Amino acid sequence: MKKLAVLSMVLCVALSSAAFAAEEAKKDSEEGYVCLFNGKDLTGWIGATKAVEVKDGCIVYPPKGGGNLYTEKEYSDFSFKFEFKLTRNANNGIGIRTPAKGDAAYAGMEIQVLDNDGPAYAKLQPYQYHGSIYGIVPAKKGHLKPVGEWNCEEIIAKGRRITVILNGVTIVDADLDEASKDGTMDHRQHPGLKNEKGHIGFLGHGSHVEFRNIRVKELK
Repeated sequence: MKKLAVLSMVLCVALSSAAFAAEEAKKDSEEGYVCLFNGKDLTGWIGATKAVEVKDGCIVYPPKGGGNLYTEKEYSDFSFKFEFKLTRNANNGIGIRTPAKGDAAYAGMEIQVLDNDGPAYAKLQPYQYHGSIYGIVPAKKGHLKPVGEWNCEEIIAKGRRITVILNGVTIVDADLDEASKDGTMDHRQHPGLKNEKGHIGFLGHGSHVEFRNIRVKELK
């Protein structure tokens, strides 16, 4: 009876999650969001299309997979929503307003995707942890779900302001000009900070990360 009760609970949670996802998709559609990933193939994407897998409705970076996967279209001001699931010591990134070539963290901007509690990252700089604008603005820590669970994130780029919302909590809200007026935190050149538009992409660094429910809304 105990096993049956546990199975029933798991099924209820799964159904609730599916219903929640369906409701979120409906709400996003009504609010003007466009789905960027059809869950079946990489139509609409360019770059490292051979380095990632499409599995169970997700874009999957395998444990040794890398490379940058970009939207075909370029975006200027937008709200970008997605879900992601990390593995231990996972490292990836979200490129925004970036060209299709070059190091996205500098030629564009990289919003870090990282297992903050991974033992491999015990001694990073503050601007290297999850949600940070890499090299520029550190994100608030402590809002990632445990490894293996799905996280929800929204990145808003509007003019010179970049906002990152993780699981309902704003972890970055920064004016790019203010953040870099006295130089960047990593003391490197970041010409991409001046970009007015560019691709959105996933930036693989050779570890297993999964993405799903990927959608965007252009802001005017």
